[in-house]
Order: sequence, then C-alpha cells, then structure tokens
Amino acid sequence: MAGVGKLLKQAQKMQKSIESIQGQMETKVIDITSGGGAVKVKINGAGKFLSLELDPEFLKEDSKLVSETLLTAIQDASKQAKEFNDAEMQKVTSAFQMPGMF
Repeated sequence: MAGVGKLLKQAQKMQKSIESIQGQMETKVIDITSGGGAVKVKINGAGKFLSLELDPEFLKEDSKLVSETLLTAIQDASKQAKEFNDAEMQKVTSAFQMPGMF
C-alpha cells in the first residue's frame, strides 16, 4: 500500500501547485491592441477581462470596421489568455504523470 500513499502525496502536491498557478493566473495581465492601437484590451491569465479602451477617433469610423476590429481584439485576448493558461497548467501536470493514468 506504500504505492497508494505515494500517489496520494503526489496528488496533494499537484493540487497545491495548481492552486498556486491559479493565483498567478489572476495577477498575470495580457495587453492586446488592435486596429493600430485604436482598441486596447486587458485580460488576465484566468480569462477575466479587465479593461477595454477605444480611441474616440476610431469610433467615427464605419460601424462594421469598428465591430470587426473590436471582435478581433476580444478573440485575440481570449485566445492568448487560454494559451497562457494551458501552458502554465501543462507545466504543473506534466511534472506529476501518474503511471497508468496518461
């Protein structure tokens, strides 16, 4: 049964590492700009949007262009946050491969 105890300790250690990474995700800020700086989005590593800034001059453009640029910025921010999150979680989980589990 020593093997089960070892696995439980590994699982507890992995849980603590994941909790630590999740805390870091909250503080990691990713800045995204689109439309030559007309749209600025801040998102944290956990995927929570923090701010959105629009250049007032940009809002005078065609509404379709504004919408497309804004959507692109939001999609890019979301994608980058997910990639960052996935990469950080991969670091933690890859260190704790359990035999027969992966």
